[in-house]
Amino acid sequence: MRVGILTSGGDAPGMNAAVRAAVRRGWELGLETVGIRRGYAGLIEGDLSPLTPRDVGGIIEYGGTFLHTARCPAFLTEEGRRRALETIEREGLDALIVIGGEGSLQGARWLSDQGVNVVGIPASIDNDIEGTELAIGVDTAVNTVVWALNRIRDTALAHERVFLVEVMGRESGYIALMGGLAGGAELVLVPEVKVTLEEVAQRVSALYRKGKHHSIVVVAEGVTAKLGSVEVIANFLRERTNLEVRVTVLGHLQRGGSPTATDRILASRFGALAAEDVKAERFGHMVAWRKGKAVRVPLAAVRRKQMAIDLRLYELVHQLAI
Repeated sequence: MRVGILTSGGDAPGMNAAVRAAVRRGWELGLETVGIRRGYAGLIEGDLSPLTPRDVGGIIEYGGTFLHTARCPAFLTEEGRRRALETIEREGLDALIVIGGEGSLQGARWLSDQGVNVVGIPASIDNDIEGTELAIGVDTAVNTVVWALNRIRDTALAHERVFLVEVMGRESGYIALMGGLAGGAELVLVPEVKVTLEEVAQRVSALYRKGKHHSIVVVAEGVTAKLGSVEVIANFLRERTNLEVRVTVLGHLQRGGSPTATDRILASRFGALAAEDVKAERFGHMVAWRKGKAVRVPLAAVRRKQMAIDLRLYELVHQLAI
């Protein structure tokens, strides 16, 4: 069987490990693997090349994706999708392994509905994919946030300042919550929980009245759409509390970097299982992680999580910030 492998959407640390595992396990099972560069854009344009076990050597420790990735509005058009199907037929691809987030997996579902043999692998630092408890890249992104908070706290303590730290998460507060909890943040703002600027100021002031001399407030980027930019939040705190407030935006720092052991292991298991499913001609699903083991979830059930965070952990962050 000739199998195409692509990485799509936002990059996530561990994508390379998933590709490596799919290629090497696939070759062991007798599959011919082909890399598709730049995700669905490469599928539309026919940007393919063979992948052997040697081609994926030495990539497990790198973030990003050596196949490259892209957001592809063209794949949402009738013309783009027609060209993608033509590439699959012209190149003689018997199956596809699609590695990406919720949007990329929706594309995989469409291909499956057209009769293409597809297996999906979840990769999203926001951990917002319905059907899996964990996606590739999540653990690395959270650990990057904790690494940053550890260093920011040194300065916050030294100068007795309030630091607002903006992290990724337009619709999901998972990174903010888990990074804030592990990093000992005093306050976490997530898009799933409504809060006003006045409430934020009151909470920060209350901490100082209890004897705190510094605070770290982790802000998911999705919160800024409701409260204003992180600088707007900072200015409001300065006016209401008379405290010294600083802002740090972590940005794409969270996407890159060498994947953690957890992400490498998860990606390796997902990639190998996807190759095994292709060999066994099991298609139309996403490999997923539930209750400590790899399982399969129909692509029809894959969507963005309505609630990506555990509200009990949200409460715990603030219970511990005394």
